[in-house]
Amino acid sequence: MMSNSVFSYENLVHAVSGAVGSVTAMTVFFPLDTARLRLQVDDNRKAKSTPAILADIIREEGLLAPYRGWFPVICSLCCSNFVYFYCFHSLKASWLKGRPSAPSNDLMIGIAAGVVNVLVTTPLWVVNTRLKLQGSKFRNADIRPTNYSGILDAFAQIIRDEGGGALWNGTFPSLLLVMNPAIQFMIYEGLKRQLRRGVPRELSSVEVFLIGAVAKAAATIVTYPLQTIQSILRFGQFNESTGESKLLASLRTIKVLLINRVRKFGMLGLFKGLEAKLLQTVLTAALMFLLYEKIASSTFKMMGLSRNHYKRH
Repeated sequence: MMSNSVFSYENLVHAVSGAVGSVTAMTVFFPLDTARLRLQVDDNRKAKSTPAILADIIREEGLLAPYRGWFPVICSLCCSNFVYFYCFHSLKASWLKGRPSAPSNDLMIGIAAGVVNVLVTTPLWVVNTRLKLQGSKFRNADIRPTNYSGILDAFAQIIRDEGGGALWNGTFPSLLLVMNPAIQFMIYEGLKRQLRRGVPRELSSVEVFLIGAVAKAAATIVTYPLQTIQSILRFGQFNESTGESKLLASLRTIKVLLINRVRKFGMLGLFKGLEAKLLQTVLTAALMFLLYEKIASSTFKMMGLSRNHYKRH
């Protein structure tokens, strides 16, 4: 019974729909993510509006610079969302066994799916962060340049120069950040249930877009300071202490980075780049959920599963 609920066509449809929706949405809004990442890792870059940051990047680095690192990010995102959507829906099917869900269930399932996702896909995100920032013109002279020819070369160089453990840089804040998609899915699924009010129906495109945007905005604002620390650690330019356990070192590193950021920029420094992040992540998540729902709905209809699908969700 457990294996049937985990290994099913329905979970595969959710996973593929989520992966395709996220890749399409990220491609559309990718330049906004470029602006956000620069503000997070380059301490000496002055915080400006998102259009002003993108104008600076294009003027200094060329017209295609906002799309630098697109391919590794898309590969990582595709794998990450496939894993997350598959785990979320398979765990939900196994746990609930056809019973109606509740916000607390969605939150716990989202956290479990997030932990699996982080442990499996963190190396991909470390590599894509390095590739996306490679060749950038930083205001901070302390940032060391890198020279990776592609995804596989980046893996090879990181393992050779920094050790295999470097591929999991930022894993601890990433594990804390599983609250982000967990909160997002809890709000999204809760709003979806409220809009349906017990009637199994397909939501309109506007409804899906709006609840996807609201869910992601709330999750992003709550977890943004940790997202900044995660980006800094993945970039690999911060030297962590090695004379203590990994857990204590990770906690100390997060504390040091948060305190340094507050000392340098004030409390608002913890939210440097939030405007670009909110603009990018809210629009991307809203479009992703819209595409995900439409792809999944169309597929289920072709499979003759639409009625059962809406009753369970």
